[in-house]
Amino acid sequence: MLYEKKEDGKTACRLCAHACVVASSKRGICGVRENREGILYALNYGRIVAENVDPIEKKPLFHFLPGSRSYSIASAGCNFRCRFCQNYEISQMPAETGRIPGMMTEPGEIVRRAVESGSRSISYTYTEPTIFFEFAYETAKRAREEGLRNVFVTNGYMTGEALDRIEPYLDAANVDLKAFTDDFYRKYCGARLEPVLETLKRMKEKSIWLEVTTLVIPGLNDGREELRKIAGFIRSIGPETPWHISRFHPRYRMMDLPPTELENLHEAAKIGKAEGLEHVYTGNVPGDDWEQTRCSRCGTTLVRRFGYSVGKWNLKNGACPECGTPLAGVFR
Repeated sequence: MLYEKKEDGKTACRLCAHACVVASSKRGICGVRENREGILYALNYGRIVAENVDPIEKKPLFHFLPGSRSYSIASAGCNFRCRFCQNYEISQMPAETGRIPGMMTEPGEIVRRAVESGSRSISYTYTEPTIFFEFAYETAKRAREEGLRNVFVTNGYMTGEALDRIEPYLDAANVDLKAFTDDFYRKYCGARLEPVLETLKRMKEKSIWLEVTTLVIPGLNDGREELRKIAGFIRSIGPETPWHISRFHPRYRMMDLPPTELENLHEAAKIGKAEGLEHVYTGNVPGDDWEQTRCSRCGTTLVRRFGYSVGKWNLKNGACPECGTPLAGVFR
């Protein structure tokens, strides 16, 4: 899907913002889309490399069917080269080794397993769902027929055309907004900032339930001004949009950096609130007070959490029982 043939035998991919022009017998940046005699093939179609039943909070989504389970799948590959990737073993394998592992699976089988697991949604996650778009698209259509919701956990680097195609079947997304400078994206991710911002705007306009995650990396994207700009942008597309500020742990090609200090994470959360965001959460810190959902008006605790577990509920018809302010999200 989403490519065009060029006169010289090359193919122009229109799936993500890299807009790769792929020569015959070559692959795009993602390492899984190959030009074979002028036809662009998705080599990872149906090759499922990760498959789990997760709490929806792990995505993380805190305002989308809280406490429910989400059947989570991935294919190998990614269109980013994040030096701090948490799942680099599967995301970077096609680009680094040329291998595309995974068990061949049909979309209908994924949906059947999801229904049998008691999940209320299917999440396309762990790697970048854009690069297994065709399989995600077919699975999402079948999932909707069975009453399941669909979730993308994404870097947001898809084209507007790709988003338009998946929109009728996409219910929610968590988008990584990794920093707020083009320099960071180019140096540490092999990408650009602007396409991500455009995707966030488009998702909000399309009424796809949206939450945003930023991994706070010491010395790289944790400056107060940059955090203010991230929070300000999120506020501009909707102050009710939850912002998840996650703690960095050394991984992949950033083993030389220390974990994020908890006080710095809390400072980032306070910046988010000061900039007008209604719901700010810390991540990778189980038991932190910033995990709780509170009323944006009176501060009453509405949903109490510990890590990925939801404990006490305190909602009345989707609203604060004390002041009646509705809680933004999808709760039924």
